[in-house]
Amino acid sequence: MMSDYEQNNVSMLITVGFRHVIKEPNLEAGYERFAALTGSALTYDVFCGTVAACLRDGLIREPIRLPEGALQCHWHLELTPKGVAAACMLAQITEGKQSVQGSGTPCLIRKR
Repeated sequence: MMSDYEQNNVSMLITVGFRHVIKEPNLEAGYERFAALTGSALTYDVFCGTVAACLRDGLIREPIRLPEGALQCHWHLELTPKGVAAACMLAQITEGKQSVQGSGTPCLIRKR
């Protein structure tokens, strides 16, 4: 069973995966992109643990890929259908609670 802290990290990861495309040359660059998008204070190790938890729970697809014809692997954050459903549920829960910096406009999750 996950702690509230771990669940919050998973929620943040699937929300970012739903809102943004993260395709980077490696895990470290993927972490940097995630941190830039979230302004997150997650450490690299916590990020890796969160990715592993999401993968284990079937919320994301295998992030390390070797596209056809590529010479090296790339790191992708892509949600599974289960992850998309979880992100949509989070959007419904948080809708109206978050607003775009002082505008009073709800910050809705939009699929890429």
